[in-house]
Amino acid sequence: MSRIGNKIINIPSGVEVTFTDNNEATVKGPKGTLVQQFIEEMRFDVEDNTITVVRPNETKAMKQIHGTTRSLLANMIEGVTEGFKKELELVGIGYRAAMAGNKLTLNVGFSHPVEFDVEEGLTVEVPKVTQIIITGNDKQRVGELASNIRATRKPEPYKGKGIRYKGEQVRRKEGKTAAKAA
Repeated sequence: MSRIGNKIINIPSGVEVTFTDNNEATVKGPKGTLVQQFIEEMRFDVEDNTITVVRPNETKAMKQIHGTTRSLLANMIEGVTEGFKKELELVGIGYRAAMAGNKLTLNVGFSHPVEFDVEEGLTVEVPKVTQIIITGNDKQRVGELASNIRATRKPEPYKGKGIRYKGEQVRRKEGKTAAKAA
């Protein structure tokens, strides 16, 4: 029994959810429009301002996709109402970020600056040179851009330098010690 799949999704005011015959969901809200294709076997029961995701049978494959389908739809509704946000911190001497138009430029200890093109629908802010804030209405795209930026220089365990998520704990290791002469 999928506990997440059986939860009811509430539709807030100002959000419009429509389904086509081939289970393509379109969610329109104050922060934009999202479209997602779901498998055709799943059924969506819309009553008043709630949506219930119903699986067609009790096979293992349907049980597995039931909770995922419900979570994706709930994230779409949350994205068009509140949006999603990821914050990154740059830790290290000389590590800095800058926005120039539609490009994010990172100086993170390489001989060259690393540039990222910001996709349409996402916004990147650099309030301080060591802080990056990514916002958007699609949870997957926001997380993917944050992950790609972090992957350019992951935090290393000896000095803790690198790009990390805000509040991320980096497990530190002890460095080499000098051996005593016998």
